[in-house]
Amino acid sequence: MNQEISTQRVYIIDDDDAVRDAMSMLLESDSIAHRCFSSADEFFDNYSDDQRGCLVLDIRMPGMTGLELQARLQEMNSTLPIIFMTGHGDVPMAVEAMRQGAVDFMRKPISEDDLLARIHQALQQESSLRDQSQEHYRITALIESLTQRELEVFERVAKGDANKAIAIELGISERTVEVHRSQVMKKLETRNLAQLVRIWLVASTR
Repeated sequence: MNQEISTQRVYIIDDDDAVRDAMSMLLESDSIAHRCFSSADEFFDNYSDDQRGCLVLDIRMPGMTGLELQARLQEMNSTLPIIFMTGHGDVPMAVEAMRQGAVDFMRKPISEDDLLARIHQALQQESSLRDQSQEHYRITALIESLTQRELEVFERVAKGDANKAIAIELGISERTVEVHRSQVMKKLETRNLAQLVRIWLVASTR
């Protein structure tokens, strides 16, 4: 697969040349970076997990369908939001796509203003998810630097346990708890208890 520049762009996937051309002109008018593909197979052949942005995807196409592409991207843990474009008879399929994680579906013909608004929302969503993911990876790496004993102290401090209670529970001296606690805060790059608790909460959400 070809590596994609790690910047946000809209990936338009539709087997109708006229639809692709019209959407490309619309996005150009709003200075939105984009690429067009005539099939889901063509997009998938050029897919990279470095890609950022969102998909505007026709639900019914020859070859790999939009739903099939959605399923394959889910298997690869892609976080690219998907906006489905549907014809009149595709609404039940679009509802199923929403259940599987699509952010929206739009009935053809599509209002240009509505499409731009939903694309901007999808791009903002992807940006937020990417930031959250990067923060989680950063925190995970910091926590993995802790020793087993430091991890035990970290979890108990984050839950609000006092040093004395931690010492009794772990069978170590209160002074040893203080030393481990100091090391934990240093390794986790925190300056106070509030920051320590925040890291614990972020790590516990996944």
